[in-house]
Parts: sequence; C-alpha cells; structure tokens
Amino acid sequence: MKVCFLLHQGSMYSGGQGIYLHHLTRELVELGNEVHVICGPPYPELADGIVLHRVQSYSVYRLLETGRFFFYGRDPRSFFHPLNFYELATSRFGMFSAMAAFSVRAYGKLRELAETHRFDLIHDVQVLGYGALLIKASGLPIVANIHHPLQIDRANSVRQAGSLAEKLRWLRFYPFFMQEIVARRVDRIITGSRDSAALVEREFSLPAERVAVVYDGVDTETFRPLKLRRRANSLLFVGNSDDRNKGVRYLLEALALLKGRRDVRLTVVDRPEASLVPALAGELGIGDRVKLTGRVSREELVRLYNTTQLLVSPSLYEGFGLPAAEAMACGTPVVATTAGAFPEVIEQGVSGLLAPPADAPALAKTIERVLDDPRLRRRLREAGRQRIVGHFSWRETAQRTLAVYRDVLSVRDGR
Repeated sequence: MKVCFLLHQGSMYSGGQGIYLHHLTRELVELGNEVHVICGPPYPELADGIVLHRVQSYSVYRLLETGRFFFYGRDPRSFFHPLNFYELATSRFGMFSAMAAFSVRAYGKLRELAETHRFDLIHDVQVLGYGALLIKASGLPIVANIHHPLQIDRANSVRQAGSLAEKLRWLRFYPFFMQEIVARRVDRIITGSRDSAALVEREFSLPAERVAVVYDGVDTETFRPLKLRRRANSLLFVGNSDDRNKGVRYLLEALALLKGRRDVRLTVVDRPEASLVPALAGELGIGDRVKLTGRVSREELVRLYNTTQLLVSPSLYEGFGLPAAEAMACGTPVVATTAGAFPEVIEQGVSGLLAPPADAPALAKTIERVLDDPRLRRRLREAGRQRIVGHFSWRETAQRTLAVYRDVLSVRDGR
C-alpha cells in the first residue's frame, strides 16, 4: 500500500503527534508499505525508507520560535502571497490558523506529486484543515486522527483563564467549526481510546462505524527500566505545561499544599520558553522547588523517568496519555487523573493511581500516598511495566491502522 501522511508540524518535540508519526510510519514501512510524509516545520526525523516532502509555515508562532532564522532563504514577496499573508496576519492577532494554511499547502503539494506518485490513501494526523476537503474532492480517500475535539482544549483554557480578556483571547485562538466540518467528510476517523471515540461521536454527530479506536504504542526498547538511583520526594511532569488541558496548574497547587509537610521537588520537561510554570510557581511560593529543563534528548528523558520517584499527569483530558505510558514502561510509578483515556491505560490501584481532575487537594493526597509507601511504589513499578509491554506496542498500532485502511478502500471499491 502507498500512503501519504499529512502533519502541520512533525518534530517529536512538538508533541504527541510527532511521536505518533515517527513510530507509526516506521512500523508501516517495516510491514512492507511505501510511506510518504508532507509536513511543515519543525520537520520530523523519519526512519529510513520514508520520503519527506516539506512545506513552509508563515505563522507568527513559528517566527517567535525561530527568530531571525524565520526569514532565512525566503523570498520577501512570498509574505504577500494570499495564503501566506492570511496565516501571518491571523496568527499575529492570536488565532491558530496554522492547520488551515498547512492543509491548503498540503493539497498543492499533493497536486505536484500526482505527476509521479499515485497514493492509495491519505492519512491526516490531527490537521483537519479545509484543504482536506479539496483532497477528498480530488478522489483520494482520507483517514484522519483526532486525539480529542478542540472544543475540549478551548473549554479548559477558558475555564482556567484569570480574566475576561484572557477568556476572550482563548475563544479567539481556537478555530471554530473547522475540525467538525472536515471530520464529518473524511472517510474514517482514528482515535486513541474508547473514551475519545465516544466524545468524537457525540461532539461531531458521527455514527460509531465512522470512528475506529486504535491505541497508540510505546517504544519499550527505548523506554525501559535502568539501574539508577531514584531521588527521594521527586516528581516529574512531561508535556506542554502551557496547554491548560494538561492541568499543570493543579499539580503546582498540589505541590504548594505539600510544602509544609515534606520537601517535594518537581521537574518539568517542557520548552525553555514555557511561561505558566515559572509564573504560577512564583505566585504560590514554590519557585525554589520547581525546575524547568527545556527540551531534552530521548536518552535524557529515559534517564529522568528512571531517576524520579513519581510521574504525575494531572490532565483535564487525555486521548491516550503518552508520557504516563512511557513512564510506566520505564518502571516508574504514575499518578494521573480519571480524565479521558487514563482509566483505559492505567488500572486503578494496580498499574497506577488515579485522582479526580482539577482537584489539587485530592492530587496532593494521592501523591503523598505513593511517596509514603515504598511497597506500593515497588508494586506499581512492576505492574506498570507489564501493562505497557503486554498491551501497547507500535507494531500492533500499525497493524490495526492497516486494517482501517483496508476497510476504507474496500468500502470505496464496493467490496
């Protein structure tokens, strides 16, 4: 099978979608398929045999990340191309238009490639921009990932906003309706949990047969237990801490509640420019107990998983929860929430502990329970590793995804 993936930013440091792209495409190639990727910056590192087709981005958010390098090699006239100017202008005013702009560029790239490549199917990795409608109209079948509907991100960001102006900013940031409009018109939706599938079906009014559940995997050869000493009273958070959906506010509030009872230290693995953690930690008087690492290598991440006593994922919603699963694969105890897919990945009281979301006192109590009980930590370490190795592999993810592809193609062919 010849498949082309679409992703608006593909680096594994850009989030779970980059990790998904890297591992799934590698497994598909090893299973004998031809795989191409159309992607915007930051560009992905792909396995041998995968063909990468790059497109540009003109988002202000990309400009802020790269500084003067944003302008390197660009024709000044390109900024006035209607699509590029639209992305630059709308992102300047706080709108997240990168996915819409990328999808149109991806359609243009596919038209270029049509002269030499005939793809069996297009796999859209959480873009769901309007360009997908043009791709569908051209006759190509499309399968799309939805981690969870953007309505969830928007609602959680607005709920945690500290002022009316901030609430309005978050309402303006997320694209209204686009994801819903495109999701209803692609051939099949793939989502990473039963909970996420039910949410997609409800929010987008989709029949159950249009939504397939395919769990993500974990690279258990890379994410594995190491014989390293764990630091006492140490907590770890991995993810985009500025994403209000990740619930870092409640983790910091829990840490503040524990301050008077024990010397707990939190390491946050996130971009160096992350703003919520240092600001809120300072307000809560725990700035000296919180460390922001910046981006780290995969090897360093594995080391961090293996030297912390506890990984905490305080998310308000998760479609899968990859950092929690990676930590479990490393034999690290996990405290997460009952939100989203966590109860499907983590067996409560067996391979991890779950607390109610958006409840700092309950989270603090659960963290303290694990830190106080070495036998519980040992049991969670062993059961967590077994859970991931036994149920969540990228090879199984690829095989189940291929089954979705074949079903879509058989329906289109009338078989």
